[in-house]
Amino acid sequence: MAIPDNFEVVSDAVDAVNILKGIVWDATSQFDAEKDKTQFRQYEDACDRVKNFYKEQHEKQTMEFNLKIRVEMRKTVRARMGIWEAMEKLNTLVDHSDPDTELSQIEHLLQTAEAIRRDGKPDWMQVTGLVHDLGKLLYLFGSEGQWDVVGDTFVVGCAFSDKIVLPQTFAGNPDSKDVVYSTECGIYKRHCGLDNVMLSWGHDEYLYHILKEQSSLPEEGLAMIRYHSFYPWHREGAYAHLTNASDEKALAAVRAFNPYDLYSKSDGSVDPAALKPYYEALIKKYFNNVIEW
Repeated sequence: MAIPDNFEVVSDAVDAVNILKGIVWDATSQFDAEKDKTQFRQYEDACDRVKNFYKEQHEKQTMEFNLKIRVEMRKTVRARMGIWEAMEKLNTLVDHSDPDTELSQIEHLLQTAEAIRRDGKPDWMQVTGLVHDLGKLLYLFGSEGQWDVVGDTFVVGCAFSDKIVLPQTFAGNPDSKDVVYSTECGIYKRHCGLDNVMLSWGHDEYLYHILKEQSSLPEEGLAMIRYHSFYPWHREGAYAHLTNASDEKALAAVRAFNPYDLYSKSDGSVDPAALKPYYEALIKKYFNNVIEW
């Protein structure tokens, strides 16, 4: 499929038409209208692989670890490559935390982007769907396992919410017994806002900091990346005592994005080679040619 030289002009024009049609980025998703959503995220019935993953993650994601890893991540550039190359590199990973799919990562990324595209959402949201899990490259950059890369995220430095999946597995985390970290607000002030709390380290937080400096994605796209695995907040309503009015825009963004990430996993297969020209044009529009990972 040939991409016209004036792709950005055409793309922006399509976005403008969709707005006139009433199709905006935060409109209710349509692609999943007929899907049985009760079949997704069934962690109590998940296989042992998924349950064992969360037990390990919940025991090891301590405040001490999260402080240490953030210092280490600032010290070096782990790779230099473009977005599509990064997608291909990631394709060897199967996410042990996910009970809903055994697909390769590139298939999931393209399924997400294509679902957003079918619903007529703007191109920046399509390409956000395309890249949203690229932070999982951490696993190939020498992570300690998958527990510090994938899985739902949660706040560290305060009591672990009972809205987190399999919350009983936090019993083995030393922070659950700490005199400060085990309290409701922990080290934080009430309603301090999410920008002032520390989320458990993983692919969301890593990719957010990478693309905040190396892309032209709008604020909403960056919020979709940073918080898409923060299910205790955006799905279960936890942490209301820590959030404030400034978090409402991010919440709207991630809730608009979440159906495409979650429910596209049951869609049919995609053809990366056929879709590559279209998405490479979007990549060129929104990202540096080479990303420092």
